[in-house]
Amino acid sequence: MMVTTHAFVGLALASAVAVAAPDLAVPAAVGGAAGGLFPDLDIVGKHRKTLHFPVYYSLAAVPAVAVAVAAPGPATVAGALFLVAAAVHSVSDAGGGGLELKPWEGTSERAVYVHATGTWVRPRHWIRYDGSPEDFVLGAVVAVPALVVFDGPIRSAVVAALVASLAYTVVRKRIVEYAPEWMK
Repeated sequence: MMVTTHAFVGLALASAVAVAAPDLAVPAAVGGAAGGLFPDLDIVGKHRKTLHFPVYYSLAAVPAVAVAVAAPGPATVAGALFLVAAAVHSVSDAGGGGLELKPWEGTSERAVYVHATGTWVRPRHWIRYDGSPEDFVLGAVVAVPALVVFDGPIRSAVVAALVASLAYTVVRKRIVEYAPEWMK
């Protein structure tokens, strides 16, 4: 899935917190969006392996959420949402395509690495590939809570990310035609 889709999921989680505790809306949004984005920073390394931790983020999220519920504050809420969003990101990548340059061809058996078992989870292709039309639709739907709950810079960032997501969706398959030779 697109990194924006993952960020929108983190913001959807943050929207629930913002409704319940408006004074924690901004830390929730920052933590949720950052956690949704963070695993994909490994695009420059071993993608879906270096920073994708489906088991470890999930395990770390449980006590972090408990602490945020027991002692709600900007740091605890942001930290809990970061870990939950990073866990959801890492787990949900298995629902998409594989790691090949043209994931719509479905030739890869590697979706996300599970460090705890030392194995790769195979792609499920529920979202055929990052930037597919269904990826854009999912991202747009998941962005709705953030568009409704937040205003100002957060809403503006969501709108800008939706526009960028649509542009990426339009050109996604063509990108590989213009990719540098070393990517092919």
